[in-house]
Amino acid sequence: MKREIDSRIPRTSKLILPTFVALKKLGGSGNNSEILNQVITDLDIADEVADIPHSDKGNISELQYQLAWAKTYLQKQGIIENPERSIWTISPNFAQSDTIDDRGVLTAVNRERYQKIKMDKNDSQTKDEVIITEDEDFDEDIDTDEDTPVEIKNWRVRLADVLQNMNPFGFERLTQRILRSCGFTHVEVTQKTGDGGIDGFGKWKIGGILSFNVAFQCKRYKDGHAVTPEEIRGFRGSLTTDIEKGLFVTTGTFTKAAKNEASTPGKKQIDLIDGEALIDLISEYSIGVKAIKTYEIDEDYFTKI
Repeated sequence: MKREIDSRIPRTSKLILPTFVALKKLGGSGNNSEILNQVITDLDIADEVADIPHSDKGNISELQYQLAWAKTYLQKQGIIENPERSIWTISPNFAQSDTIDDRGVLTAVNRERYQKIKMDKNDSQTKDEVIITEDEDFDEDIDTDEDTPVEIKNWRVRLADVLQNMNPFGFERLTQRILRSCGFTHVEVTQKTGDGGIDGFGKWKIGGILSFNVAFQCKRYKDGHAVTPEEIRGFRGSLTTDIEKGLFVTTGTFTKAAKNEASTPGKKQIDLIDGEALIDLISEYSIGVKAIKTYEIDEDYFTKI
């Protein structure tokens, strides 16, 4: 059974070209957040549409999910690359291109995926006989890492569920551990409620020279909760004059308005770590997770040798 997706949200097929254009405008490379914001701006997507959560993965929005597929499609066709976690770049062969054949990208990827489905079912159809449709939610029917956007592998889904169901104080201690790995010192958690929204404190030193007093708040949300600007303002209001920076950590997402509020000029800046960025940090520093080596199979090699 297919998911019901709000018709106002652009689907993957409509985001392939905008994703490439966004990277061009960003100078040929950008992180997930920069690409998302550029696409929202270019397509004039309303905040309430951009904030709609993905029905099955509460730590991302539906727009982020569709963009993840668009980036995966572009990567499969060698148009963009993913050299670092959360970073995307236009590949050298397309660096001078102003546009791409998005329909061709979609057709090529769908043909490959349909062919794999047919092969897995021991179907005798040839590659040319496979029917191609414009846009399919393959991930709804196939539960394998190979058929999941590169940013949303199954292990990430499982880890997101673990984080969302942690003991609140355990989540604060996990945040403490992550911040220490990121270079924070003197990290302490308050271990109490009614503290005005502050869950812990730490010091962050830049280049071994400049240091900042940081207060952080961690919110373990489930069911697609998105942090609102009111929550950002409430956290900012709890910061005392000796705190130079605020850090808001959540297993959920931030609304567009919340992001704008966090970076409002003239106000104390609040840095944000959403569920996906949190999982990136956990995997980067191998906190409670370990990498397992795997292999990508070039099926054409074995059929053509």
